[in-house]
Amino acid sequence: MATTRRTKAAVTTPDTEAWLLLIYKVPSDSSRARVAVWRELKRLGGFYVQQAVCVLPDREELRTGMEKVRERVAELGGSSVFLTLTDVDEDARSQFVEGFRSQSAKEYAEIVEECDTKFVKEIEFERFRENYTFEEAEEIRQDLEKLRRWLAKVEGRDWMGADGKELAHSKVADCERLLEEFEADVYERTEGKV
Repeated sequence: MATTRRTKAAVTTPDTEAWLLLIYKVPSDSSRARVAVWRELKRLGGFYVQQAVCVLPDREELRTGMEKVRERVAELGGSSVFLTLTDVDEDARSQFVEGFRSQSAKEYAEIVEECDTKFVKEIEFERFRENYTFEEAEEIRQDLEKLRRWLAKVEGRDWMGADGKELAHSKVADCERLLEEFEADVYERTEGKV
């Protein structure tokens, strides 16, 4: 009888040959400074390997963004080290990729939750109140535009192909359909009576 040997399954990872690593320190007495740097790195899509150590895939726009963060760190009285990593072992590479995927998946899930809770409930509430006004429809349209911009930002930072993208798109499309139905009802109840 032949025996089979189990091996650790290889993690499929996108082709990222180099990574940008930023190690920084800002004055410990200023939570404002720490939060400002953290916010900028998260806006870029950075994955924190540990406190004050952030990694991004090596892309020109991200490199430029990291340089701006370094300038901000210096303005805040801190210091930083910026490295390009080209020889990353498979375990670290897998940690980076899975960290980015997890980050993006959480963001997609937040969009889905925002659609299911806030957006859908807002339309249901306005229908319950019978608040069929242009102003209300316009306010809800602005909420839909915020969802679309948020989804575009998350997609722009989803370099590793996270789960949840299709569902988030589907939910935003559902929100658009609900809003169009609400707008049609607003029209019928206001302009349709003329």
